[in-house]
Amino acid sequence: MNIVLFYHSILSDWNHGNAHFLRGIVGELVQRGHQVQVYEPENGWSLQNLLDGYGPEKLEELSQYYPGISTTFYTWNSLNLDVMLQGVDLVLVHEWNDHALVKRIGMHRSRNHYRLLFHDTHHRAVTERESMAHYDLTHYDGVLAFGEVIRDLYLQEAWTKRAWTWHEAADTRVFYPHESTDYDGDLVWIGNWGDEERTAELHEFLLKPVKELKLKAKVYGVRYPKHALKALKDAGIEYGGWLPNYKAPEEFARYKVTVHVPRRPYVEALPGIPTIRPFEALACAIPLICSPWDDAEHLFTPGQDYLVARTGAEMKQHLQTLLSNPIQAAELALHGLSTIQSRHTCAHRVDELEQICQELGIKSAQLKAKTAVASE
Repeated sequence: MNIVLFYHSILSDWNHGNAHFLRGIVGELVQRGHQVQVYEPENGWSLQNLLDGYGPEKLEELSQYYPGISTTFYTWNSLNLDVMLQGVDLVLVHEWNDHALVKRIGMHRSRNHYRLLFHDTHHRAVTERESMAHYDLTHYDGVLAFGEVIRDLYLQEAWTKRAWTWHEAADTRVFYPHESTDYDGDLVWIGNWGDEERTAELHEFLLKPVKELKLKAKVYGVRYPKHALKALKDAGIEYGGWLPNYKAPEEFARYKVTVHVPRRPYVEALPGIPTIRPFEALACAIPLICSPWDDAEHLFTPGQDYLVARTGAEMKQHLQTLLSNPIQAAELALHGLSTIQSRHTCAHRVDELEQICQELGIKSAQLKAKTAVASE
């Protein structure tokens, strides 16, 4: 297929966790022989924060982990959809795009014959419903939603006539177990402080247990206000600042355990959606403990792929157990890794996307021909 994708950014994952999955999907599509072109807005906020804070050398480093990664920048005035979408089979428009762009591409689709899908990977359909309702998807062929609750909402609200659940997954070209002969500490956590959506949870399930157990811990992420930095210091936790996502597997290998503390909107309104962090941690075979979230879609096996801490006291107990019992920790990590490899890689998601394309009338023979080219 000839595929065009409109992203906020594929180059920057600064406060842009969706870039993790999107990079993996592009890589898998290219490997299968599909022709892929990514467009992103010039001067997008994520990329600008990356460049302002860390310089263009980070883009050079990115290319070492993602050889051949590329994008085309555009401005509103430079958009020429007739040229950009000439001969295309499939267009994906990620939901971190402006309303006007989403509508403009939809209007172009109404006069052409490619297939057009809107890709939603965020909780805004629930938490910012009015804004999401203003996306004009009239001429879109459907929506790819990263959880059943989001898919159902699009259908219930009549924002679209067709929708599919398309979960995020681990990019196992980058996220895989790294050997380590020594550890830098006990626990590592990678995540942004955010918009106070999980402040209480971070204190209960991360800061307090680390402090009480006197663990050697390190935290990476951005948008940490002064009170958060002070709380980390008080808990004896080292703050590492922003960590490029492709560096996470190397950091996981330096620590004995990690935790997942989902934001409140996911816990309260979006059961079954864990975000991409657990997929990536499990793919790196680091023992994982989660604060409560409802695996309503049975993506994993709680207790075997990861442990669940319903309270801060349980988190403390689980940490003690895994840190004092390396054999049990290894068994947990290997079970989680097996689950990822069998069901939750970007290759699995591209399989699902190709099936959706067949449902939309893109010929299966064309998909097989492209795959055959990639395997020669």
